[in-house]
Amino acid sequence: MVRSIIILVLVMSSAFLLDQAIKSIFLGGFRLYSPYIDLILVFNKGVAFSMFAFLEGSLKWIQLALLAGVIGYTLWLKKICYLIPVGIMVGAGLSNVADRFIHGGVVDYVYWHYGFNFAVFNAADVMIDIAVIGLMILNFRPQSCKG
Repeated sequence: MVRSIIILVLVMSSAFLLDQAIKSIFLGGFRLYSPYIDLILVFNKGVAFSMFAFLEGSLKWIQLALLAGVIGYTLWLKKICYLIPVGIMVGAGLSNVADRFIHGGVVDYVYWHYGFNFAVFNAADVMIDIAVIGLMILNFRPQSCKG
C-alpha cells in the first residue's frame, strides 16, 4: 500500500507541476496568434465547453470530492497498473482545481480555430484525456493489467 501511495503521489505531483509551469508562462503575458491556433489566456469558469459554470464556487469542491473518490477507489483496487493513468488524471485535475481557488477559473490557453472553432483548453485537459484512454485500455483489455 505504501509503495502504491508513493507512486501515485509522484505521478500526481509531476502532472500538477508540469501543468502549473506551462500555465505560469501564459499568466506571465505570453501570447501567440496564428491562422490555425492561438495561444491566449482565458479563465474558464465551468468545465469542458464551460458546462456547469452556473455552479460557480461549488464546482471546485465537487471536483475535489470526485478526485478524492478516484484516489480512494484506485487504492482500494490494489492494482499497480492503474496508478500511472490515475496519477496523471488526478494530478492534472488538481491543477485545474487549484486554478479555480487561485484565479477564480481554470487557466486555459490553446484555442484551435482552423476550419471550426474549438473550445480553449490546456495541457491538463490533454493529460486527462490521455489518462482516460489509458484507463479504457486497461478496462477493455484486463490481460494487460497483471497486478
